[in-house]
Amino acid sequence: MTQEPGTGWLELSCVVDAPAEQVFALLTEPGQLRRWWGPHGFTVERADVDLRVGGAYRLTMRPPTGEVFHIAGEYVEVVRPARLVMTFRYEEPTPDDRETVVTLVLAAAGAGTRVDLGQGAFATQERLELHRGGWTDSFDRLRATAAADRG
Repeated sequence: MTQEPGTGWLELSCVVDAPAEQVFALLTEPGQLRRWWGPHGFTVERADVDLRVGGAYRLTMRPPTGEVFHIAGEYVEVVRPARLVMTFRYEEPTPDDRETVVTLVLAAAGAGTRVDLGQGAFATQERLELHRGGWTDSFDRLRATAAADRG
């Protein structure tokens, strides 16, 4: 089935070896976000979070090469430790960027937590694939951060 332009949705899942409350903290606390957010090689220089419905977040990102950029949005739904819905936009967008909505659902998975992500709708398949790569790397880093916290 062929999707109409601009209807692309990204869906990914990962299992983190940590309880949901810890994973939720990793997803929402500024100091924790700075430890793992972004593709491999990227750093978060600053994370501002107002974790409430209608509250905003803003991440200052530094790629391995190039200038810093900013990701920002507002929280639409906050259900600790099970669900987080937020808008997502680049403050320095490319022509194919537009605001999307990210939904993160956390559920028990044995001794760990399954994180299901949905994001969209994307304007182009290229932007969807860029985010797929970014979230895949970020989930790798999230799992590694949780493992480091276990000792």
